Amino acid sequence: MKLRNAAALATLGTIFSLPVSLIAQDYALLQHVSQSSHDRAEREQTEKDHHNHTGVKIIGGSAAGGAAIGALAGGGKGALIGGAVGAGGGAIANKVRKDKAVNDRERREEEYRHDHHQYPR
Repeated sequence: MKLRNAAALATLGTIFSLPVSLIAQDYALLQHVSQSSHDRAEREQTEKDHHNHTGVKIIGGSAAGGAAIGALAGGGKGALIGGAVGAGGGAIANKVRKDKAVNDRERREEEYRHDHHQYPR
């Protein structure tokens, strides 16, 4: 009896979740950005970051801050551990910043393309 109830619940759950998955697929198609557009935005952002040494500044600053706090808390060994933790946190923060910047570039390019193709001169 319990097996039959479990099978019935699983079947109903599948049936009721179909509309949700279809909505999610439609939303994904609306938010679609071509792979070449993504690659271009990522390449441009990487070039800008390398030119301005952005990643080095973020990771180095985080490592220095972590080392300073570690030195205050635990001396030389604490500075070493704090520096490593700070560098790791800086690397994560830099990755998040870069991904957001790439997404912003993609969005701006899509808006530009949409605005200029909608109203041709």
